[in-house]
Amino acid sequence: MMGAVMRVPFTAIPAVLTDIAMGLGVPVSDLGILTSLPLIMFALCSTLAPKWAARLGLEKLLGVALLVMTVGSLLRIAGVSGLYLGTLLIGVAIATINVLLPSLVSVHFPLKVGTYTTIYITMMGLAGTVGSMVAVPIVAATSWQTFVILLTLLVAIAAVIWLPNWRYNHRFAQPSTHTKQSSLWKNKAALNFLVFGGLQSLLFYTEMTWLPTIAQTAGLSKAEGGLLAGIFNLISIPVSMIIPAIVSRLNNSQRAWFMSGISLLTVIGLILMLMAPANFVFWIIISLILGLSVGALFPYMMLSFTLKTSDGQATARLSGMVQSGGYLLASIGPVLLGYSFPVFGTWKPLIFALLAVTLVMIVSIIAIEKHDTII
Repeated sequence: MMGAVMRVPFTAIPAVLTDIAMGLGVPVSDLGILTSLPLIMFALCSTLAPKWAARLGLEKLLGVALLVMTVGSLLRIAGVSGLYLGTLLIGVAIATINVLLPSLVSVHFPLKVGTYTTIYITMMGLAGTVGSMVAVPIVAATSWQTFVILLTLLVAIAAVIWLPNWRYNHRFAQPSTHTKQSSLWKNKAALNFLVFGGLQSLLFYTEMTWLPTIAQTAGLSKAEGGLLAGIFNLISIPVSMIIPAIVSRLNNSQRAWFMSGISLLTVIGLILMLMAPANFVFWIIISLILGLSVGALFPYMMLSFTLKTSDGQATARLSGMVQSGGYLLASIGPVLLGYSFPVFGTWKPLIFALLAVTLVMIVSIIAIEKHDTII
């Protein structure tokens, strides 16, 4: 259930943003920032989660995060102010869960890291996809407030199910916090991981945001562009089920080759995009290639937080650092790169920028896999 609520409270909202704007009597452009607010909160709060866990304890903090998410989700039906405040609270809660779930797996299931990483990432993808698919028909049959209440009930159920875990609370040690944080930022391997985390987030969110629009510019219809977005997201579900199981069985050298090879699929997909005609089948192939490639990066990153650290506390620290930088890039990258078309009259600069990002990311993967343990 924890995995099921890691994305759907905010990823299901863009599909019905127009209905929400109409219901609140505001222009839809005023609500556009709702899709970026959670990412901004991810960037701001990810480094704080390990400190909060040291004070409150791992299981208790995750329980508090679920309660905060429940309150935030319900607040969204209380007008425009409630919508913004609720979205901010959801962002804080999900940032906390994002950072601490790898630690939870490390603490409770050290011998089954790949299995449990697969479970929560798969649930995250399934819930996000189903939520986006049912949002429009539910809102059409009832109201956007009803849909938000249903999302709130899902989070509340997860919070109730989590309650028994509070008694198994693990509290991180708190020695010399300042020294630990400084040493982490001076750790070259950790900085390589930060580069990877940022670039994989930038790739995923930029491709997810602009793939349908680029396809429409090439001559496809709006409906076809929407289908491409669905294909891009759907392919990530089976990929997320497979990658942790494979990667956890490989040694460092094999992981470097395997993940570099998968990342090269992004290069192939982007090159095909440069020459793609107004052919829907051709664009389906591009969506499958890109979705498969970038869809493998996130589960690899989440698994590596556990594989490359010595204990649960180290996992939380590395996860917080990497995800903070990653989501900062994810929140601003798609917007900045989106100016490619208005400024140049073509999407080629964006595509070339993503090619460069992919190549740098591959170098960072190779650098990460030179180390058995980062911290």
